[in-house]
Amino acid sequence: MIFSSTTFLFLFLPLVLLATFAAGKRFRNHIFFAASLLFYFWGEGVFVLLLLFSIFATFITGRLIESSKGHAHTFLLTLGIGVNLIPLLILKYLHFFLDAITPLCALLGFPPFSSDIPLHLPAGISFFTFQAISYLIDVHRGITPAEPNLLGCGLYISMFPQLIAGPIVRYHEIAKQLQDRRVHVRQFAEGAERFMFGLAKKTLLADPLGVRADAIFNLPVHNLSVSNSWLGALCFSLQIYYDFSGYSDMAIGLGKMFGFELPENFNYPYISRSMREFWRRWHISLSTWLRDYLYIPLGGNRKGTPRTLANLFIVFLLCGLWHGANWTFVCWGIWHGMFLMLERGVNLQLPKKTTALLSWFYTTAVVLFGWVLFRSPGLETARQFMTVMLGLHRTLNTLPADIFSPTQRLFLTETTTAILLSMPVYGLLKQRAAKFRATRSALLFHTTTTICSLGRIALFATLLYIVFITLAAQAFRPFLYFQF
Repeated sequence: MIFSSTTFLFLFLPLVLLATFAAGKRFRNHIFFAASLLFYFWGEGVFVLLLLFSIFATFITGRLIESSKGHAHTFLLTLGIGVNLIPLLILKYLHFFLDAITPLCALLGFPPFSSDIPLHLPAGISFFTFQAISYLIDVHRGITPAEPNLLGCGLYISMFPQLIAGPIVRYHEIAKQLQDRRVHVRQFAEGAERFMFGLAKKTLLADPLGVRADAIFNLPVHNLSVSNSWLGALCFSLQIYYDFSGYSDMAIGLGKMFGFELPENFNYPYISRSMREFWRRWHISLSTWLRDYLYIPLGGNRKGTPRTLANLFIVFLLCGLWHGANWTFVCWGIWHGMFLMLERGVNLQLPKKTTALLSWFYTTAVVLFGWVLFRSPGLETARQFMTVMLGLHRTLNTLPADIFSPTQRLFLTETTTAILLSMPVYGLLKQRAAKFRATRSALLFHTTTTICSLGRIALFATLLYIVFITLAAQAFRPFLYFQF
């Protein structure tokens, strides 16, 4: 079940909202927890038992860590992390590991290990595993007390709005909300609006851009042109942004509708002027998780430049592996880590006005080439695609045919809208409107406030209508990050 499915929108969500509010304060967590398990069971079947195992193991280990001292304190943390990581390592990386050591087995004369073992990667396993690990580490560090109630721990790990694809939530961020939360009309309305905007991002921008990106990336290399290859990279860059940020918006909106304030996960990453800034804006919950639970424990930037560069390399190597068991993801992580290391080691002191546009072009180019690695099924495919982008491969070198056809005009509209909304245009307009109202008379203030409110309602209703008719017409397209 996904947020953009009719089953979720017209059956699951309304029933869970009604049941949760009808249950009252005493039983609402029970209903929400049961709904979260049903949500996961609907898509992953028997693997809901793995989720329950993670919940139970994390709860017990957290309580034991809190009551222990000395070596037992550290041993229990290691045990808890290991218990949570083992299923992830087996289900996600076993085939990758066996394929990687096959050449070594042949070199040493050993028979190769079979990599044909049928394994299913449960959706969201990387996300709820990271949440469980962060909880155990925070309890070990004394940042947060252990959750005294199994239901509270279960709800924290399995909360369905962010269970499948984040954002990765820290326990201390919602601990009080697990115990006591109230949903106000304004908060519910804000949540519904945020959910609808996220659904519109997914349905109206990510999905059609994904169709075009798939068509271009599936072309044989000799049929690619320089212009089409850049267009494919651009389409996928916008697709993955609107797909994942759309999911995050929907998760945050659903959280508000049920009384939870989930952390922001994106902050206009494509306006970044350095790779360091990009990772402060892209998938914020993952980048801060890697910083707090991996980069800083490795030593961060406290042990000299060589160690700092090594730590950055390790973190982004593992960041690439976290996204998938494929050499393309490993190289994508190394690609980002390499430029972060370069930025850390080389500090050019140039006027900001001179470098602002150049810095943006540099960052955008690095990100685009990185997304080619991320999207490609293999390294050779990525290499060929990049050589076409750089004009180093003999190609047809033609523009898309009939750019004035209705289909192409629609695509041009979608792409232009996607590019504009990847910049803080909407936020800037809100700020300007607020500033305008603040400098006017009381009557004009209330008038403009009413006009803005009516405009938001009209926009919400229009998006709602367009999204629903689009959902009824288009083919099923799951969220990209479900596979990670």
